[in-house]
Amino acid sequence: MIFNRNIEIHTKEELDFVDMTSQIRTAVADSELKHGIVNVFAIGSTCAIITIENEEGLIDDFKEMLKNIIPNTIEYYHNKKWNDSNGHSHLRASLVGQNITIPFIDGELLLGTWQQIILIELDIRPRQRIISIMVMGD
Repeated sequence: MIFNRNIEIHTKEELDFVDMTSQIRTAVADSELKHGIVNVFAIGSTCAIITIENEEGLIDDFKEMLKNIIPNTIEYYHNKKWNDSNGHSHLRASLVGQNITIPFIDGELLLGTWQQIILIELDIRPRQRIISIMVMGD
């Protein structure tokens, strides 16, 4: 059986980290499925989804990692072509990825104690994001 739900997440700024764990748990519970997987997909090319401990120091480390690997100070071809400044946002999103799949057993997500499901806003401005949650199982 398949259960699908879309949720809206409003981000505040570039490198906003939004914890979606409770919304994903609710979708799995509402599906009434006991065992399976849930796929969480961000619709958009300038955001990403990860699992990480939602702890301020670790989040700051992740932000610094992204800034070091793909800085926003380089003149990207995308920026030249479209006369904008979010080429780095697209590259960061492509590197990190827009979806994850998590198993669940007895209706409970198999997440570690300190593991949360996080949406990262990588665009240069606040956005309204649509997240597709597809629960599959029996």
